[in-house]
Amino acid sequence: MSIQPDLAGVAFAAHLASFGDRPAVHLGSDTVSYAQLAWRVQEMAASFGSARRLVALEADNTLSSLTVYLAALSSGHPLLILPSGGGPAVESLLAAYEPDLIARSVDGGTTLEERRSGSKHDLHPELALLLSTSGSTGSPKLVRISAASVQANAQAIAQYLHLRPADTAATTLPLSYCYGMSVVNSHLLVGASIALTDLSVVDPCFWELMRSRSVTSFAAVPYTFDLLERVGFETMELPSLRYITQAGGRLDPARVRRYAQLGQERGWDLFVMYGQTEATARMAYLPPDEAADNPNAIGVPIPGGSFRLEPVPGLDESELVYSGPNVMLGYAEQPSDLARGRDITELRTGDLARRGPGGLYQIVGRRSRFVKIVGLRVDLGRVEKILADYGVTAAVAGSDSGLVAAVEGKHELSILAKTVAQDLGIPRAALTLCSVDSIPRLVNGKTDYPAVLALASQEPQRNPELPSAKACDDPKTIFADVLERTDVKETDTFVSLGGDSLSYVAASVRLESALGYLPDGWHLMPVCELTPKEPEAKPAGLNKAGPNPQPGTAPQRRRLIARMETGIVLRAVAIIFIVSTHVGLFDWEGTAHVLIAVAGYNFARFQLSGPRRERLKRQLKAVARIALPSMAVIGVAFATTDDYGWHNIFLLNTLVGPQGWTDMSRFWFIEILVHILVGLAALLAIPALDRAQRRWPWLLPLSLAAIDLLQRFDVIELPYPGQGPVLWLFAFGWAAALSKTWWQRSAMTLVALLTIPGSFSSEPRSATVLVGFLILLWITTLPVPRGLHRITALLATSSMYIYVTHWLVYPLFAEASLGLAVAASLAGGIAYWAFATRAMGAAERWLGRRRPSRASTAEAVA
Repeated sequence: MSIQPDLAGVAFAAHLASFGDRPAVHLGSDTVSYAQLAWRVQEMAASFGSARRLVALEADNTLSSLTVYLAALSSGHPLLILPSGGGPAVESLLAAYEPDLIARSVDGGTTLEERRSGSKHDLHPELALLLSTSGSTGSPKLVRISAASVQANAQAIAQYLHLRPADTAATTLPLSYCYGMSVVNSHLLVGASIALTDLSVVDPCFWELMRSRSVTSFAAVPYTFDLLERVGFETMELPSLRYITQAGGRLDPARVRRYAQLGQERGWDLFVMYGQTEATARMAYLPPDEAADNPNAIGVPIPGGSFRLEPVPGLDESELVYSGPNVMLGYAEQPSDLARGRDITELRTGDLARRGPGGLYQIVGRRSRFVKIVGLRVDLGRVEKILADYGVTAAVAGSDSGLVAAVEGKHELSILAKTVAQDLGIPRAALTLCSVDSIPRLVNGKTDYPAVLALASQEPQRNPELPSAKACDDPKTIFADVLERTDVKETDTFVSLGGDSLSYVAASVRLESALGYLPDGWHLMPVCELTPKEPEAKPAGLNKAGPNPQPGTAPQRRRLIARMETGIVLRAVAIIFIVSTHVGLFDWEGTAHVLIAVAGYNFARFQLSGPRRERLKRQLKAVARIALPSMAVIGVAFATTDDYGWHNIFLLNTLVGPQGWTDMSRFWFIEILVHILVGLAALLAIPALDRAQRRWPWLLPLSLAAIDLLQRFDVIELPYPGQGPVLWLFAFGWAAALSKTWWQRSAMTLVALLTIPGSFSSEPRSATVLVGFLILLWITTLPVPRGLHRITALLATSSMYIYVTHWLVYPLFAEASLGLAVAASLAGGIAYWAFATRAMGAAERWLGRRRPSRASTAEAVA
């Protein structure tokens, strides 16, 4: 086989302008045409200079990264693709290959670091891409891909997927991953468009993007399907969806069959695919009409490719060998290898396979010790070497679901696991370290890897009701402890487990302490993706000189100021202002209404995901957690004072109590919040409104606000206890949480400026509400002295309990000291929060034990 070099670069990247004004890239509400993209690419290519150089790109799903990628491909500069975010793996590759030009992503743009004007490397004319073959382990072994191979694989994929210019693909995978890269290549080849995003499928905004941009496909790895089940994908209305592709590891056959059948029912296809980096991306695909009947198969070779089966000595099965124009040139292990041409014409996959009826191939095992973790190919031998470099003797086994390491001797396993997972670029939860006295071995002295793999099932399971200090390092344990769940899985999210605004603060503070930072949208991320950004510390013995720590190292000084989520800070500040105003320490009205907006903000984040029935259960559970503790306190107030009536206990004063503001109106905030939550639960249980919420997530709360604002502008009039309508504020907060683009935030700002001023009894109160809402809308985090983080989190968590109890607490201390009355009210509410949450948790566990097994299962899902 002969592949002719194309010194002009990859054809599809060089000919983008031929598609003219057709849309190429969708970025939120903006669209970049092919002509505009081609101009950007030409400008970027010109900045590379005329001399052919080795370019390194830390690739992420942004227009700037895509521009650099296409510029290198189109102009013939070999491109070393690196994962975004830096870290040891990236620095190791940069040190090994010394690229001439480095492109890094910074604040949504790209910075170019020019190390030399020419190139210090001898670059083969066919070389186009350098890709890591084993994930982000920092291994210097790279795959050398030619321009002709990139073009050929894109053409083959476009052919069997029947891609057309009207198609739009959402970038559910990173550009640095060859699977994600192949989605971009094949669509730009035919003049189709890319919806460029890094949103997860568990984020409601991703599905808004799917509908607003009429996305026709998205790519998935096996764990993506776990996430799809969590968000109720089976019931979603996605009229534009044409197909889903799956690769990155073996998908369970039962799940292949189920999703193939679901696709047949809903009008889209499932393409199960097989590939390796060494073949640019794809080698085989399973025709959608074969998936339900042959879910174990990888299918047939892609157009232009072929398979053969080569017997393996000592094994009953044969190795799968692939030939095609997309096969790599060969490997590179050092810079001098970049001058090499083609070393191979066929690819030995390392997979054992057989050919079944209809010419469909099936993988039955692996010849080499590689596994795929969330789409990353990991060399188990490489993992053992990393551990050895840290002075640790270990044996590593694994499967596509995770790695298990038997570690000899005494080590701090939690820190060691974080460090190794970071070096590998895999989720921390995918790595299990087991302490052993000696490595399990066979009678012939070789490592007994099946015994190593079995160690994971022998690890003692911790009771989540008895948390240990070390357990706090584990996001899975944090969720189990905070939410009092015993069934937390790696694919669960905080929201899918029933997390709400009451438990969010405690979980976020502990998670930030465990990870060293708090990922954006962590409450929608699966447990397996919640990994440390940087290791906290290298454990004793992790320096490569031996088991002792290096002398002279000093602990890093902690910053005195750190940031906390805006919603948390607003809740803490608001409850202090509310209590202080009621006590008479000072007068500052309006913060309770800010909390109404914060409640809507949290409702959008915690109460809108999942299938309709499961979501309804979660919403009613959240209402119970607010209503029952409040009713208990109000019951005590009714029994001990003459200020309240029976309707207060049942949170009905707003509806049946005296008109105007009276002492009975003091609990208006709790009453109205419960009424809103119950009403929304009932409305969203209606299938038509549920579909509307999924299809127009941002417009639905604005529609509810518009209806409620009819009272604000006196179009209609309903009785309220002195506070006026507030559903519109709740809806504003709901819409604010879903306002992801600049124009959406700007629109919400305009709406707020038109409606909030003049809506309340005084201009200072209106100003407070307006400023509080705009802060919530525009500012994600606020600076807080680190020493105040714990008290801020505690006040935010217990704010509702402080509100409902302070009416009974502060009169006991007000005559002695107003400051003491405020402090006692805060302390009393915190104490009641601690008692009530434990009591509610115990009651829920007791009810769970009394339910039949089917009900328990349903509760676990909800």
